[in-house]
Amino acid sequence: MNSDMLGRITRYYRALNRLRSIGLEKVFAHNLADAAGVSAAIVRKDFSLLSIHGQKRGGYEIEELIKKLAQILGKGESENVIIIGCGRIGKALMHYSGFEPDGIRVVAGFDSDPLVYADASNPIPVYPMSRLEEVVEAMNVKVAIITVPENAAADCYSRLVETNIEGILNFTPVTLKSRNVNGSMRPVVHNINIALELEQIFYEIQFLGKED
Repeated sequence: MNSDMLGRITRYYRALNRLRSIGLEKVFAHNLADAAGVSAAIVRKDFSLLSIHGQKRGGYEIEELIKKLAQILGKGESENVIIIGCGRIGKALMHYSGFEPDGIRVVAGFDSDPLVYADASNPIPVYPMSRLEEVVEAMNVKVAIITVPENAAADCYSRLVETNIEGILNFTPVTLKSRNVNGSMRPVVHNINIALELEQIFYEIQFLGKED
């Protein structure tokens, strides 16, 4: 399965959970296509490759689809995630309630500022960085989100590599790269540069304006 198809399956899974949450029990390919941002033909092709078959007139059973896609995505019990850096972006993620339906639990935050990790109003426990390894091991955490200032990104990354963290979502402007560990690139790193993404959007808007 290539990364494009995996990305679509993830979107199908999220869309199906939303549809189930509003009380729907069945879905047609074109409904799921609209919700996932693809064409109905692609939905049918993907499901055919995954040996998932619906009824011509009745569509797909949402509950059954969710179970099958959950198996393909390896979803079982909730996956634990931590946040490194509890500033504005970190706090926004800590308060976000949309992770739970997808089986993701933000279980802890970390910060170097005593005023932050001593704040009782935090929705999840926030610890000093000195407790990183302890918490990662105790809570079987596989993924970390980095939202620290640019000058702290490299140090945080090095600290995470020394733990059992297998994946990192990086919101800092610094591009972090996986390392070759015994022939395997670890941890898996996804860099999200918000400023760069906005720049790309403005460029596309300008480019489309010139075409008109």
